[in-house]
Amino acid sequence: MTRTSPLGALRRLGLAAACAALAFGATTTSFAQGAYPQKPVKFITNFPAGGPLDILGRALGDVLQKDLKQPFVVDNRPGAGGNIGADLVAKSPADGYTVLLSIDTTFTINPHLYATMPFAAKDLKPLMIFSSSGLSFGVGPSVGAKTLPEFVTASKAQASTFASAGNGSPGHIAAEIFANATGAKITHVPYKGNAPAVMAMLSGEVQAGIVATPGLLPQLQAGKLRALAVTGRQRAPLLPQVPTVSELGLKDLEFEVLYLAMVPAATPEPVMQTLRSALTSAMALPEIKSRLATLDMVAVGETGDDAVRHLAASQARYGKIVKATGMKVD
Repeated sequence: MTRTSPLGALRRLGLAAACAALAFGATTTSFAQGAYPQKPVKFITNFPAGGPLDILGRALGDVLQKDLKQPFVVDNRPGAGGNIGADLVAKSPADGYTVLLSIDTTFTINPHLYATMPFAAKDLKPLMIFSSSGLSFGVGPSVGAKTLPEFVTASKAQASTFASAGNGSPGHIAAEIFANATGAKITHVPYKGNAPAVMAMLSGEVQAGIVATPGLLPQLQAGKLRALAVTGRQRAPLLPQVPTVSELGLKDLEFEVLYLAMVPAATPEPVMQTLRSALTSAMALPEIKSRLATLDMVAVGETGDDAVRHLAASQARYGKIVKATGMKVD
């Protein structure tokens, strides 16, 4: 019979414990990496149902549900220029189960417009900038100008009335950019959404408007309104025949809305990477590309530091414009 010394037994016990610990560590690490998501994920959209952000969110949610084997549910929380929904996500647990789908203006323009913000920029971190979309510079039937430069000349001589989807909306900002860059005189008239703004242009209540292209398109196709330009860097997918402001020699009028996803800043990197990877794959699918085109969006796909830099540059630019024009939201 072989006798084992107490020291040898302790050594073997220690080795066995170490091996068990390593095996347990490997198992738990593997589990942690594969654990997300284990329950439904909520997409908080901070603008109303039925809009471009809502439609894009539902399309992406359907794809991610198939990829990650959990439901992705869209929950609309509009109000205060997107601040209400963004604040909800900023104060949610940083576990990847509450994701904000937003447009960039909540982060790039609102801090300059609102006296106080309910959350800080550092509370949220971008996952991805999905896409961008310019706006359409539309005019009503009473406007004689056939080109944007002609309209600028006319508006310098006599103030023009401009419709937008509301105070602080992208169209409002774009109208102020127009006035600030060209010296045109404008009277801004805010409406409660794109639809009433377009109706005001049709009725002659206002002469012009800068609004999202999808809402303007039926009236353009019917010949009841005219688009003089689009504000994006590229021609609009829905209006390929309409020039950009840059093509008309008015590059300072460029304005794009960015569509993005954000999560609480403390969300673990492995969870963020899972979401980024799934979103990147989704953006490459033909059905998502087709959906972007119908929403007049151009794919961007920026993540990480690129997304952070893009948002920071936009915030700096719009801050100067807000200060120069004296815009504010009470």
